[in-house]
Amino acid sequence: MGPFHVTEQRKFGSSGWSTSLAGFGSVALGNMGKVMTTETARSLVRHAWDSGVRLFDTAPMYGHGLAEYRLADDLMDRDRNDYTLITKVGRTLHPAPKGTFDTGPWLQTPSMRMEYDYSYDGVMRQVEDSLQRMGTDRFDVLLVHDTDRWTHGDQYLQRFHEAVNGAFKALESLREQKVASAIGIGVNETDVCIAAANAADIDCILIAGTYNLLDQQANTELLPLCRERGIAVINGRIFGSGILATGTQPNARFNYAPASADVIAKVRPIEDICHSYNVPLGAVAAQFAAAHPAITNICMGAGSIEQQNQNYSWLEQDIPQELWNQLAAEGLLDPNVPTPAYT
Repeated sequence: MGPFHVTEQRKFGSSGWSTSLAGFGSVALGNMGKVMTTETARSLVRHAWDSGVRLFDTAPMYGHGLAEYRLADDLMDRDRNDYTLITKVGRTLHPAPKGTFDTGPWLQTPSMRMEYDYSYDGVMRQVEDSLQRMGTDRFDVLLVHDTDRWTHGDQYLQRFHEAVNGAFKALESLREQKVASAIGIGVNETDVCIAAANAADIDCILIAGTYNLLDQQANTELLPLCRERGIAVINGRIFGSGILATGTQPNARFNYAPASADVIAKVRPIEDICHSYNVPLGAVAAQFAAAHPAITNICMGAGSIEQQNQNYSWLEQDIPQELWNQLAAEGLLDPNVPTPAYT
C-alpha cells in the first residue's frame, strides 16, 4: 500500500489537536451545477464518516446555505468532539423570494440571496446564522472567504482591507469566546494568503488550486512560511476541479470551466507517464497533494459514493518511486517539491 491513509491523523498546525488527512468538501451538497437529492447528500456525509473522514468543510456560499443544512443533517447525530467542522465568513444570506436574485452556479437553492460583507458586525451576524443553520454551539475553524482577485477582480484589495479591519478582528474575538478554536483564510491565490498571515493572527489557511500537479506556486513562499509559523494548511481543489482526476478526456474541466488547450497540453505528458506505470492520474494527484509536510489535510469533494471510494483508494495506492523520479526529470514537477516517501 501507499504511504498515506484516509484516517491518518495530522496535527492541525500549532492549534493543539489532530484531524484526518482526508477531508470532506461540501460544494456538491450545495447543488453546484447539478441538483443532488437530500438522501444522496445524507449518504455522502455518512459514507465519508464511515470511511474515517473527520474534517468537514462548508460555507454559506455553497448553495446559499444548503450545504450547511445538509452537512448538519448528519453531523448533528455525531459526538461534537469527534470531528473538525469548518465554515467561512464574508457573505451574508438574506431572505428573498426565489427568482428575485442570482444564484450563479447553485441550483434549487433556499430562498436566500447572498451579499458580500467583510465588516465586523456583518461577520458576527454571519457566524450566528451559521451556528443556527448547523445546530451547533461552535466551529473548530472559521475562515475569511474569497478576498481575492478570483472573486472580486480589481476590487480585491479593497475587500481584503475591509476584512483586515473587520472580519479578522471579529474572528479573533470569536476565538477568544471559544466560538471558534482556530481562524484563518480560504482563498484562491497565494499572495493573499501571505498577506493575511502577516496582517492577522491566523491559525489556518485553506488553499484552493495553488498546490497540485499543475501548480506548485504555494511551495515557493507560502508553505514554508506556514510550516515555520505552525499554520495549518488545508489543500483544496487538488484535482483542479476535474481534469487531474478524469484525465484529458472530452469535456474535461479545470477550475470549474472547460479545460483550455494549454491546460490539456500540461496534463497530457503527466497522464502519459502515469499510463506507462499503470497508475491512475488521480492517485498521483491525491498523493502529491498530501506529501508536503506543511499540509494538514486534503479536502476532497465528490458527487457520489463511487467517487468518494475512488478518491480514498487513490490516496492509499502504491505508486512506484520511479514514476515520481520521471515526472521531476522531465520537468513536470518542480524539483524542490516533496513527493511521497515509500517504505
